Amino acid sequence: MSGIVYLLCLLTALACMVLLDRRFGLALWRAPRRAVAVLLTGIALFLVWDLAAIASGHYRMGDSPLMSGVELGPELPLEELVFLTFLCHLTLVLWGLLDRLLGRRRHATAGKAEA
Repeated sequence: MSGIVYLLCLLTALACMVLLDRRFGLALWRAPRRAVAVLLTGIALFLVWDLAAIASGHYRMGDSPLMSGVELGPELPLEELVFLTFLCHLTLVLWGLLDRLLGRRRHATAGKAEA
């Protein structure tokens, strides 16, 4: 069981972020096509970055007993893909939250200016 602790933690964090997104409609439930396109693009860019770092010898997979040991490629653990997915989704949710908060502030400011 200890071999998947890190993966379970990442999946739990990702699930919580999806629930927040769903509850407040910040990204995936606000504009699903656009959000999925941005999410996949971000993941792809970070994977290319990781692969370049692996190829140049700047990155290698650790040997923590808390990791699953599943490799998607040489020196590329499954946990990295889940982490990148979480990171990109977190960014989308934060962007949606800021957009909503600033939109409300702009709307409130515009209402006061008209009065």
